[in-house]
Amino acid sequence: YSSFEYTDLQLHRTTFTSKDTVLLSFKLTNTSTVAGDEVVQLYTHDELASIARPVKELKGFQRVSLQPGEAKTVFFKLHASMFAFPNEEMVEVTEPGAFRLMVGGSSKDIRLRTMLEYVR
Repeated sequence: YSSFEYTDLQLHRTTFTSKDTVLLSFKLTNTSTVAGDEVVQLYTHDELASIARPVKELKGFQRVSLQPGEAKTVFFKLHASMFAFPNEEMVEVTEPGAFRLMVGGSSKDIRLRTMLEYVR
């Protein structure tokens, strides 16, 4: 089996509006002696929503194939619509506030974390 290291998490901006696209990137390295595939997953958590929200919501994933010792930079594009949810009146909204971004091989194997803030 292959093993992977997640490093160098970067956001090209830490705040965003409904008109912005945020680019998240990190480096994925195959630290084993055999080739392998890793399905990297991006999860979010709304830190202070007006209604109860899931602890982790899957917002994206990518299968990355790497040779032994090989590294690649993986990118995710984030849009305000990815953080929207139906409020109590069942109207789709993106509320201002902080969102935790989590990257890993599964929901139980989170390797990198950062924060992003939505502003109007």
